[in-house]
Amino acid sequence: MSLAEKIDSSRLPAHVAVIMDGNGRWAKQRGLDRSMGHVEGVNTVRRITEAASEIGVKYLTLYTFSTENWNRPKEEVDALMNLVVVAIERETPDLIKNNVRLTMVGDIARMPEFASTRLLKCIKDTSHCTGLTLVLALSYSSRWEILEACKKIALKVKNNEVDVENIDVELFDSSLTTAGMPDPDLLVRTGGDLRISNYLLWQIAYSELYFSDKFWPDFSKEDFYAAILEYQARERRYGKTSEQVSDNETK
Repeated sequence: MSLAEKIDSSRLPAHVAVIMDGNGRWAKQRGLDRSMGHVEGVNTVRRITEAASEIGVKYLTLYTFSTENWNRPKEEVDALMNLVVVAIERETPDLIKNNVRLTMVGDIARMPEFASTRLLKCIKDTSHCTGLTLVLALSYSSRWEILEACKKIALKVKNNEVDVENIDVELFDSSLTTAGMPDPDLLVRTGGDLRISNYLLWQIAYSELYFSDKFWPDFSKEDFYAAILEYQARERRYGKTSEQVSDNETK
């Protein structure tokens, strides 16, 4: 029996978020330029998107380019932006064929115009799809997102649209770039590092965390299925006791 066949389709994570780490180190190990690691990483994006879609995951969010990445050498940043756009354009027909909707979260205003214009066209072209939603976190950082949400709410308070006493979790959720999406049930990080790296900090408050030592270009469908199975083997208590969780499941 393959790992995919062992997955309980009734207990799938609705939303899987991924920190795709290790492209540069993968290339360095092979004596290649870092850009080749990013190129190979695109192939992994394709197969993991396919895997998520095939088993019925509803949302797959990929940490594609962080605001901190703008600090990398200009040559690498330019190559990354071009690679992202070209890859998305190339994959859009297959996304449509497989009923995958593309969207993004992040500070799109900071992106080069050529990149944002072409990306928004791909998003529009897949907007009618109703299967997996593939979310690219581009020019994204969680601290930036949280600060922007605070500014939106502060402006509403200033304009007497919201009372301070009525600010709650639901209002804050609706002010984030991920508004309308479920919080990630599972966060996967490749590359061996054990940190969150300023990614979806508000949204992953109760996510299950899964770390893989494999570099992203080496991460296979079987590795993704293994992460799903590990998720399904865990008990999600949300602050409750095991007995309370068990009682709720049997009702």
